[in-house]
Amino acid sequence: MLSRARIVAAALRLLDAEGMEALSMRKLGAEMGAAATSLYRHVTGKDEVIELALDEVCGELVVPAADAPGDWREAVSRSGHNLRAMTLRHPWVASVLGQVGPAHLGPNLMRMSERMLALFQTAGFPASEAAPAMTAVVSYVVGATSGEAAHLSRIARGGQSERNPRALRDENFDYGLQRILDGLQARLAHA
Repeated sequence: MLSRARIVAAALRLLDAEGMEALSMRKLGAEMGAAATSLYRHVTGKDEVIELALDEVCGELVVPAADAPGDWREAVSRSGHNLRAMTLRHPWVASVLGQVGPAHLGPNLMRMSERMLALFQTAGFPASEAAPAMTAVVSYVVGATSGEAAHLSRIARGGQSERNPRALRDENFDYGLQRILDGLQARLAHA
């Protein structure tokens, strides 16, 4: 029996295994043992499937709370690492995240955004700067992770093993994230 939830689950399996370029309504239908046209009773098309799949994986994200203004930096740092980890588990996400506009925010993506925005508000960023501060962090994470995810996908598809130790990739990512947070912390001190 087809349902939106089953379609999203099948799309996730296909996206995780073969990437964005492999997803088509025809291939998704074949994966589910159904005609592509029958999927259209539950979704409007490939774009909606991708949006639903993105929102589904965003449900995996953990954004810790900051109970006091001084806790914001650690919470944002952990959120950035969590976003990176989710993107590396689902490499196709990196190519989609930067393309999702406000009109396409599903409940999980909206919840993640609201929780991250609350971290900057708790820190004491003025209302006019909280959203741009959040965008700066998310943009860094997506940008840094896009290349890493693409590289790891190429290696996996080619049956090769990685040359760079994961610890080095983790270290390089954290270095950049901490420099972004240094700049935001300096800005907060002047606000």
